[in-house]
Amino acid sequence: MDLLNELESLVPELERGIGQAFSLAELEELRVTFLGRKGRLAQIMTRLPSLSPEERPAVGQKANAIKNSLTEIFDARKAALEAEKEAAQLARFDASLPGRAPWGGSLHPTTLVQEEICGIFQKLGYDIAVGPEVENDYYNFEALNMPPEHPARDMQDTLYITEKVLMRTHTSPMQVRTMLARKPPLAVVVPGKVYRRDSDLTHTPMFHQVEGLMVGENVSFAHLRGTLTAFLRGVFGAKTQVRFRPSFFPFTEPSAEVDISCCMCGGKGHHSNGEPCRVCKTTGWVEILGCGMIDPAVFEAVGYDPKTISGFAFGLGMERIAMLKYGIGDLRMFFENDVRFLSQFV
Repeated sequence: MDLLNELESLVPELERGIGQAFSLAELEELRVTFLGRKGRLAQIMTRLPSLSPEERPAVGQKANAIKNSLTEIFDARKAALEAEKEAAQLARFDASLPGRAPWGGSLHPTTLVQEEICGIFQKLGYDIAVGPEVENDYYNFEALNMPPEHPARDMQDTLYITEKVLMRTHTSPMQVRTMLARKPPLAVVVPGKVYRRDSDLTHTPMFHQVEGLMVGENVSFAHLRGTLTAFLRGVFGAKTQVRFRPSFFPFTEPSAEVDISCCMCGGKGHHSNGEPCRVCKTTGWVEILGCGMIDPAVFEAVGYDPKTISGFAFGLGMERIAMLKYGIGDLRMFFENDVRFLSQFV
């Protein structure tokens, strides 16, 4: 029968051709020629319906046997080529060369900034404290001179859990908790997460703050100014200019906002190429934190005598410090976990 003879001829033809396949790519081309959907075997089998019912079983069995034989030949040749390839690679391998250590990760820029901030204040004699992120309304608002009807509560965009329990909106509750637990003099910084109902290009529902607090006898605004000036120059460089502007916070009086000379344009308001600075909006100054002398009402809430004790407090956002320090233009990059971004901070 012609079909049987053609089927039987496939094996010796493949054996002759496969000896000249010296790469996996050439072997794959040969496989397609013989076993592909439109290959030699498939073309022969398209003629199977033309046979008589009595002839078809024998030809079908023969076709299956030939297909198995062809597959075994291909598999054997493929294994041999792969072994040759592996041997060639091993021949070029020098086991005496030092290995390549995988990237072991790096600290997040927010963590780097937190460690730097805490390190500077520790050198100034401050202790590091932490507090609860799920806070009581009393510590978050009332003891900080913000009773239920106070308009400043509207500035906080608070995430309430119950009427009296909330996700803290700032690290300032630790002012109250620290003073209730300790007697003056004291100096503490409190890094941690805070939460607000706010989300856009410049705000996120969770971010990081650092609260600072110094309390004792005869603590003045001059001490506050000197402390923050030393801190900001420690972070941004000795040539950084610092200025204080009057402001308002419910738990400090007097209060101030602090600006630094723009670290992107050097305080000039424009870059060396004449382009206006987008960070400081050509003013040469960037707002960096809020501060003030602790309000007597806060001292009274913790049992301190405001006639004999004074102190100051300040708060700053760690992401903002990191954005200015590292030149990061988009707040969302801190939370997207893009390894290309994070791997730059080693």
